[in-house]
Amino acid sequence: MEAKVRRIKLGTQGLEASAEGLGCMSMSAFYGPPKPEPEMINLIHHAINSGVTFLDTSDVYNYGPHTNEILLGKLATKFGACFVDGKMKIGGGPAYVRAACEASLKRLRLDCIDLYHQHRVDTKVPIEITVGELKKSVEEGNIKYIGLSEASGSTIRRAHAVHPT
Repeated sequence: MEAKVRRIKLGTQGLEASAEGLGCMSMSAFYGPPKPEPEMINLIHHAINSGVTFLDTSDVYNYGPHTNEILLGKLATKFGACFVDGKMKIGGGPAYVRAACEASLKRLRLDCIDLYHQHRVDTKVPIEITVGELKKSVEEGNIKYIGLSEASGSTIRRAHAVHPT
């Protein structure tokens, strides 16, 4: 029998996840060619069977259109980074946040994303604006929990003042 991964609380809103996660970026982007899908599905199943509940994907992890997000198809995803004319662009404005969330819901074939977090903070948009739009998505039932990646402590505190992250 395999040892189960312990669970921890994330934030103050009741979200629990495995203390260890599975980073899925290299399955379909950035570190060589995409890996064979059957092998990646086996890996995902192994992680889940071991107690991993945090599968880390993003709408930018792909060689084809959104391939990593489609591969995972549930749980959590990120937004906030995209490629425009071959260059990475960071987004955090309300229209971008809304469009990215709606697109992820459609690709994932979900009514609600458990954990939706900003991949990188857009320094041109106050975090309060970005989190304000995310809060609307929580209130509308499109996402359950908000998270921030690569954010400083002060940015997290400002975000938390708008909505607990």
